[in-house]
Amino acid sequence: MKIVFLDVGTLGSGVSTEKISELGEYKTYNNTNSKELRERIEDVEVIITNKVCIGKNEIDYSKSLKLICVAATGYNNIDIEYAREKGITVLNVKNYSTNSVVQTVFSYILHFENQISNYDKDVKNGKWSKSEFFTLLKYNFDDLTEKTIGIIGYGDIGKKVKLIADSFGMNVLLAKVDNSKNYIENRVSLEEIFKKSDYITIHIPLNENTKNLITKDYLSMMKKDAVIINTARGGIINESDLYDALISKKIKGAAIDVMLNEPPKSDNKLFSLKNVLITPHIAWGSIQSRKNLIKGIYENISSFKKGDNLKNSVY
Repeated sequence: MKIVFLDVGTLGSGVSTEKISELGEYKTYNNTNSKELRERIEDVEVIITNKVCIGKNEIDYSKSLKLICVAATGYNNIDIEYAREKGITVLNVKNYSTNSVVQTVFSYILHFENQISNYDKDVKNGKWSKSEFFTLLKYNFDDLTEKTIGIIGYGDIGKKVKLIADSFGMNVLLAKVDNSKNYIENRVSLEEIFKKSDYITIHIPLNENTKNLITKDYLSMMKKDAVIINTARGGIINESDLYDALISKKIKGAAIDVMLNEPPKSDNKLFSLKNVLITPHIAWGSIQSRKNLIKGIYENISSFKKGDNLKNSVY
């Protein structure tokens, strides 16, 4: 079985995919651009991809293709319908990065709430040394207890966010995201999430229903001291509308780990703002999460090869 990993470089350093070579003739590429893609997939049976797009043309290039293994949970870079039509199995890896993402979400929340970076700067700039008192309470912060967090998306990550929020004593609101009018127990509308939450955190996939879901209409409902967090997918929040809300100080801040275009252009106007915290799509990427991901890829290919039940099939 010929196996190719098209963008193994996305997994970073500190982990190895060598074990996958036990399953067949295994070749890796740090990254693959559109010009290189056809040659690299035309005679393989298994494609592993994190973010390299595999559409109709790519599927047609690969005459021996049997399995597309997505090195992620999200699979919006794969033409799922055409793969299904051609009888090609598509597997993803679920739940591998839950702890890492949740840890990042709360690091954002504590960044905004506890003002640690501002206090660190003041200490190193000599302001604490000049203080009249033992302390320097220049920036106000508060307990998370009784703060309200709105969770949009209640899968494994959303559930873990709630667990940690509960331990802080936060009030938790769970969003009803689907387009139906049906009542869902213990869920509230997006309007209520945006009007009542101090922190809003997004954990939904990017698809036709969620693309550009959060625009100025929702952002304008937020409390002036509220913060919105996105560790899900770029494209869910309208970046232009987010910029307007931030620069006009209509909301306190935002923390985003994902953007519409990745990597973004260096002149992205969000980069000029002090009230937005931006990380380079790393929330998923703790060492343990990446080890979990590699294990999941290995198990997916192994199960496919043996003809076992495929628990991670996306259709």
